[in-house]
Amino acid sequence: MTTTLLISDLHLHPEAPDVTEGFLGWLERRASGVDALYILGDFFEAWIGDDLLDHADQDPSGNAALAIRVAAALRKLADEGTAIYLMHGNRDFLLGHRFAATAGAKLVTDPAVLRFGDEPVLLMHGDSLCTRDEAYMAFREQARNPAWQEQILAMPLADRLQLAAALRQQSGEATSSKAEDIMDVTPEEVVRTMRDHGVTTLIHGHTHRPAVHELELDDRLARRIVLGDWHPGKGWEIEIGSDGDPILREIAL
Repeated sequence: MTTTLLISDLHLHPEAPDVTEGFLGWLERRASGVDALYILGDFFEAWIGDDLLDHADQDPSGNAALAIRVAAALRKLADEGTAIYLMHGNRDFLLGHRFAATAGAKLVTDPAVLRFGDEPVLLMHGDSLCTRDEAYMAFREQARNPAWQEQILAMPLADRLQLAAALRQQSGEATSSKAEDIMDVTPEEVVRTMRDHGVTTLIHGHTHRPAVHELELDDRLARRIVLGDWHPGKGWEIEIGSDGDPILREIAL
């Protein structure tokens, strides 16, 4: 029997050690022995470049030490036979191939269509579905621009740490002033995206609103399964077994 686990939106950060400890314990207890693990974005609260792995002694924020520890735990799982896949989120869009290689993982594109059982399933982080948030969509387009990313990665490490802190603060302030529906997915965009990829099952995170939504897509029953974010003592996972049926569950950490 094959087992795949999917998680997202852990937002690992030095200031949230309980979430990190919960995740590392979950890896040992739950993920050990599964066939594949997909992390669908916002794994880290912020990511300023893979060269962070070289500078734990120059990083008073603790982000480097956190990244090294998490990469080692993922590498252990990978060495035991679990395939690990990382998708970019809106917080860790600079996550690169070097970190993935260090962790024994592979980067996967957003969106990605995989086949579980007899059914194709669309995996996304989910931020691209929130088209009513025009300010964020403009930032997303800029942040995914390779030239812009190259410019950011060329900055000194200390400057990037300051930039990440500033962006984190700005994001929090902007979120607090936005209407709830703006920060959720746009239903028409969900339908368009699922239709374009020929699927009736979509799995994503980003919105922090875990649920299973049923919808009609071209006279067929479809579903959108949303992963939740992680907090001290609580997280969310989706398990897909050999039958290909995704099961969303809240988990105790």
